[in-house]
Amino acid sequence: MYQVKFYKGDYYHRQMQANEDKCAGYVEHHFNSSSTPSAGYSVVVVGSNASQTSKNWGGWYAQAIGREFDIEVGGNNGILVGGWNGRGDGNIKYTCMPAVLLEPLFASNPQHADYIKSESGQLRLAQVLSDSIKRFFPHGGTIGFSVGHKYKESRPNDRGAAVVGGGTEADYAEIVLDKARTLLEEIGEETTQRELLVMEDGKEVWKHPIDEDANLSWDPVRGVLKIRNSG
Repeated sequence: MYQVKFYKGDYYHRQMQANEDKCAGYVEHHFNSSSTPSAGYSVVVVGSNASQTSKNWGGWYAQAIGREFDIEVGGNNGILVGGWNGRGDGNIKYTCMPAVLLEPLFASNPQHADYIKSESGQLRLAQVLSDSIKRFFPHGGTIGFSVGHKYKESRPNDRGAAVVGGGTEADYAEIVLDKARTLLEEIGEETTQRELLVMEDGKEVWKHPIDEDANLSWDPVRGVLKIRNSG
């Protein structure tokens, strides 16, 4: 149902390749960084010419990351149109399909760095990305992945920001994208019904179809999730 393809080369060239392959969606993965170690929020850059689908997709992803890691959401409801004073715009504005540049966590924030470096944190990041793609591209197709900073012809040694405790932004972003690819390519058929998932340490342990109009409520004291169907 989904085929994931990684693109390399300078950013414009990657986008032209994705256009030729008629990708359904395009993702470039980064991690943020700041001189202030406590800085930390989730944000997604979309192009200055971004479609509403790109904006909706980016906002959904940023807010889902915020909930998953209990962090704030930056930008305008999670999105930043046109990049940081134009930086990042050229990474995604030449695509013919919806495109997002992800900055879910801060490599310079010690707590975020622990998530970035851990297997469980990487799986959680990959799951949110996979879920966002399933939501906005339910019919499947080819999804383009780009590792930010890495594999550029103009700066072959660029790896982006240093991650607190060791490693670089680009190498960890690639790990997350690899895990997201596995999750997506394991999907055998289109999901035509709303599903309730139970996740443990980033892994799916239970799934159950529910009505599109069902209301959910969680009782943390009793440990009961209530599903109330309309009508």
